Amino acid sequence: MTRPKNDTLLRALLREPTPYTPVWIMRQAGRYLPEYNQTRSRAGSFLDLCRNPHLATEVTLQPLARFPLDAAILFSDILTIPDAMGLGLYFAEGEGPRFERPLREEWEIRDLSAPDPHDALRYVLDAVSQIRRALNNEIPLIGFAGSPFTLACYMIEGQGKTDFIETKRMLYARPDLLHRILQVNAQAVSAYLNAQIEAGAQAVMLFDTWGGVLSHAAYQEFSLRYLEQVLAGLSRTHDGALVPRIVFTKGGGLWLESIAAVGADAVGLDWTVDIGEARARIGERAALQGNLDPAVLFAPPEAIERETANVLAAFGSGSGHVFNLGHGVSQFTPPEHVAVLVDAVHRLSRPFHVV
Repeated sequence: MTRPKNDTLLRALLREPTPYTPVWIMRQAGRYLPEYNQTRSRAGSFLDLCRNPHLATEVTLQPLARFPLDAAILFSDILTIPDAMGLGLYFAEGEGPRFERPLREEWEIRDLSAPDPHDALRYVLDAVSQIRRALNNEIPLIGFAGSPFTLACYMIEGQGKTDFIETKRMLYARPDLLHRILQVNAQAVSAYLNAQIEAGAQAVMLFDTWGGVLSHAAYQEFSLRYLEQVLAGLSRTHDGALVPRIVFTKGGGLWLESIAAVGADAVGLDWTVDIGEARARIGERAALQGNLDPAVLFAPPEAIERETANVLAAFGSGSGHVFNLGHGVSQFTPPEHVAVLVDAVHRLSRPFHVV
């Protein structure tokens, strides 16, 4: 299979030489773009937007029309899997995702099963195929899923939280039940990402958004172990091309070596980590993705350039860096500041890639 015309991202993820540092942005198709808000309003709701392959394709492509990004990322949500398990996903206005039926009872947990992505999540796979066709092999498409632990947090709490009392209560009081949820989630995530790869995703990312809330021992047992299981179950190649895998644990700076060791081709970094130190710790085991503080994009253009230059310099010369924010772009970010960032990465990174 031929790589995309611009395959800089895939090369960087596999630590192959590149002429510059590629850049894409977490949540790059989102509420900071007026055109996204217009499409979302046409769709009727966020979930309707996710479930309509034509509109999901439209919003995936919107940031690419504005900025010369080096990758597209599927427009979807990490909670599509628990929704397909029958937990009743809905979005309360201004309050984020909620589940009508969070997992609290033992019988519900015992009855839990991984959905068939080709059936329950067909709309996502149709969007992947449609986006790939629309991209016309210009740049690669990234597929994604939530990590087993992050999905479990939402499934148990019924919504996003900061303290995760119900999840941690189960973790310490009934670890057997949490392991049961995580086991099903790991099967579901592997099957879902493999289906995305089959449909056309050329790289995949695991978002372990809540792994960083765990203690050291709990992270190893309840998050990392299941990330490793997912990665072990993923197709390594599709149509003769390697499919790189990115793992991002927000708040996971303590565990970078462990994340690299479980089979990630690239380790995502939040903005609290020095990327140069991360590179020294991980060495040749994995590429790095990140890690500008998203709040930098509220500053004037000269500050954005300066902070971008600092991240590039901290990583240093050579391949294996995908530039990104340390978390998703804020909905209040001026789009013209994203343009400054993308231009700065492309322009300022070239001296670091002189062969």
